[in-house]
Amino acid sequence: MDYVIEMLNIRKEFPGIVANDNITLQVKQGEIHALLGENGAGKSTLMNVLFGLYQPEKGEIRVRGEKVKITDPNVANHLGIGMVHQHFMLIDTFTVTENIVLGSEPKKLGLSIDLKKAEEDVRKISEQYGLKVDPAAKISDISVGMQQRVEILKTLYRGADILIFDEPTAVLTPQEIHELIDIMHNLVKEGKSIILITHKLKEIMEVADRCTVIRKGKGIKTVNVSETNPNELASLMVGREVSFKTEKGPAQPKETVLSIENLVVKDARKVDMVRGLNLEVKAGEIVGIAGVDGNGQTELIEAITGLRPVESGMISLKGKDITNLSPRKVTESGVGHIPQDRHKFGLVLDFPIGENMVLQTYYQEPFSRKGILNFKQIYDKAKALIDEFDVRTPSEYTKARALSGGNQQKAIIGREVDRSPDLLIAAQPTRGLDVGAIEFIHKKLIEERDKGRAVLLLSFELDEIMNVSDRIAVMYEGEIVATVKPEDTTEEELGLLMAGSKKQKVGES
Repeated sequence: MDYVIEMLNIRKEFPGIVANDNITLQVKQGEIHALLGENGAGKSTLMNVLFGLYQPEKGEIRVRGEKVKITDPNVANHLGIGMVHQHFMLIDTFTVTENIVLGSEPKKLGLSIDLKKAEEDVRKISEQYGLKVDPAAKISDISVGMQQRVEILKTLYRGADILIFDEPTAVLTPQEIHELIDIMHNLVKEGKSIILITHKLKEIMEVADRCTVIRKGKGIKTVNVSETNPNELASLMVGREVSFKTEKGPAQPKETVLSIENLVVKDARKVDMVRGLNLEVKAGEIVGIAGVDGNGQTELIEAITGLRPVESGMISLKGKDITNLSPRKVTESGVGHIPQDRHKFGLVLDFPIGENMVLQTYYQEPFSRKGILNFKQIYDKAKALIDEFDVRTPSEYTKARALSGGNQQKAIIGREVDRSPDLLIAAQPTRGLDVGAIEFIHKKLIEERDKGRAVLLLSFELDEIMNVSDRIAVMYEGEIVATVKPEDTTEEELGLLMAGSKKQKVGES
């Protein structure tokens, strides 16, 4: 059997945790091989071992049948292994070309960089693989989907024929995901082999040939994708049956909790991103905001939560004006916020997870008295929330950055939900999470709704919006262009509205 990559009985430990427990992964030449597992199952760790970022305690790696020792990423590159990281490794102020050739620049007379030749090389390689990019564009000026193409071209420019994609669709729009799937098929046709780290079952069914499932650091099974189905993959991944349909009864909306009138918000470049927007969210309902990224959703959420100034218009909570209050005052008024960027706005990564659990309340009793923190109360509270929200961590004293994305997210949700806010804002609450964690988070949002809270959900995942919302407000170019009920619409229709096709406002109350 021709395996291009063999990772045999790989063991990787970190203090207090075995991340990879004797895992074996065998990838055939010319296949797309999915690596599936929950957050924190050890997928990225295993690939970081293959890419030379980590050294395993035990096991061996073979590339094209030869036993190798991959001591760092340069060795991996030399062996033809390239990695497209989940968080792009690009320099914003450089052009597309400068990023692609960085470290391997063509030189004029062996001295200065030959930019003309570099641009020509980039153009050639982008045409060969059907990865259209503008070689002269600055990274800061191109979309996330384009930035990902640059990352892929970076590995191809260095001669990679084994590509590792780490959660490549986590930040892409539905349209960009389709384009990426086409790109992967083209790469395989050109003789490349791909390892795809993901927990999106739909994508595995669509794109992968085989799939290796790992759970809690152990290899569970390798299956042929054509002989399996999403339900089997999900239960292999989490060790139990998983429900894909969110169970919920009809909403019982009551009084208006959030009311937004004629809101105008600018972005950092002083461009109007929210333009005269009107929106209401009632107690006992989940309103989902659907839209392609970049249509003002982020600015809207930041304006409501006090993170960005409002130019004009009004935001009121239960009849009280909260426009332009500080984030703490907004929180104290009764708003819970699960932020879109959990690292930037949700956690202090170098604080223990226990202290992160009281970031909104640490200055109040019983956690603080006369400005002195009561650590016993803080950690008792944290331990209770960690248990209730199934946050998997070695202990409440573990630094937040050491937890997987899913467990970081559960910690934030525990902290925000525990305060019983009148309005819970959930921005991209399941971004980058696996089916088990998604099921848990959706259940929590519905529980909050059923307790009579108002929930505002922002998500770029259409099936999440359709599944969880009671009403869907479609946002396009800074305005709500339609309000529909999930049962009265389809993903296709929503997609058209998100692209700006106008429609009479259905189901508005």
